[in-house]
Amino acid sequence: MLAFAARRLLVSLGLVWVVASLVFLVIHLIPGDPAELLLSQGGIAPDPAAVEELRERLGLNLPLWTQYVTYMTGLLRGDFGLSLQDEHPIGEEIALRLPRTLELVGAAGVISLIVGVPLGVAAALRAGGTLDRVLSACAGLALSIPVFVVGTLAVLVLAQELRLVSAGGYVPFARDPGRHLALLLMPACTIVVGLGAVVFRVMRSSVLEVLERDHVRAAQARGAAPGAIIRRHVVRNALTPVVTVVALHLGSLLGGTVLVEFVFNWPGLSGYLVRSVEARDYPEVMGIVLVISSLFVLLNFLVDLLYAVIDPRVRHG
Repeated sequence: MLAFAARRLLVSLGLVWVVASLVFLVIHLIPGDPAELLLSQGGIAPDPAAVEELRERLGLNLPLWTQYVTYMTGLLRGDFGLSLQDEHPIGEEIALRLPRTLELVGAAGVISLIVGVPLGVAAALRAGGTLDRVLSACAGLALSIPVFVVGTLAVLVLAQELRLVSAGGYVPFARDPGRHLALLLMPACTIVVGLGAVVFRVMRSSVLEVLERDHVRAAQARGAAPGAIIRRHVVRNALTPVVTVVALHLGSLLGGTVLVEFVFNWPGLSGYLVRSVEARDYPEVMGIVLVISSLFVLLNFLVDLLYAVIDPRVRHG
């Protein structure tokens, strides 16, 4: 197990380095001079001397390879550089906003598993029945509704019309835990509508496939209790594709919760990314994209380890 984890860790670290290099190169290949864009106001061309002075101060006049070495050395120290807008440390802003996005995505993932897995099992065990048809229809409907529509309807109905919950906002957990969780519930459940439907459909298909395997039929032939067969032989084996799907969706949600955070005024990392792109703040964009990409790689590393726990054959493959 340790050898398997070490191999996967080395691969993950290599991927992070490749991602960091690609992000650096892509950002520097974008047309436009950041210094000139920062000094331009109202469409008036800035003073060339001021542009050159700012380029020198930001290190933009250095050769590309020198900037690359400086950038990678800073990353090894955990230094993402300074914002071009106000020279605020980028790492501090990411450290402030990242836990909020992780909390939102993590809560949505947990709720999706709690809801989707049991319903998927129930539908598969009654395949073709009324319950299966109803749940499958609801899942199809949930997948067809865009997340911003779900969020807007939740705010309109639950917050404004029924006044059951707040329309949005953010309160630190340390200040008011109850209020914090109440504000987290709506945006998390908005994501769950689509993600939970995906978990349901994958779990249902996986359970139906596992039920046809020889070891399950052998357990049935031995007269094992149906509940024990479902718990020991079906659900555990059926979870492997579900873990994959959830991990991929959670990885994409790390940078894709922009609309949810906007609708519910949740100050996470996605909104910070949009603001940085609009301001052409390249160091901020590089830092945020690198963090999101690294988390995606880390998530896949953890999924590989979870595979090895669920199915011991994986670590010997």
